[in-house]
Amino acid sequence: MAMNPGDIEDMIKEGIPGARVVIRDLAGDGDHYAAEVVSEAFRGKSRVQQHKMVYDALQGKMGGVLHALALQTSAPD
Repeated sequence: MAMNPGDIEDMIKEGIPGARVVIRDLAGDGDHYAAEVVSEAFRGKSRVQQHKMVYDALQGKMGGVLHALALQTSAPD
């Protein structure tokens, strides 16, 4: 049961309003993605806190429907 990259992007944008999100399918199997998420909401937060915000936005899909997500997060320059 794979997850659509557009759905991943939409969930992150809904959970982190104003975020710029780019999703790439790493293996072509719909289970392994990379996400680059840039948001002002990340400013002053640790990398762990930033990643938790993304995982929270995915509403429990990580490790289940969404098997693997390589995250790159940052605040805008």
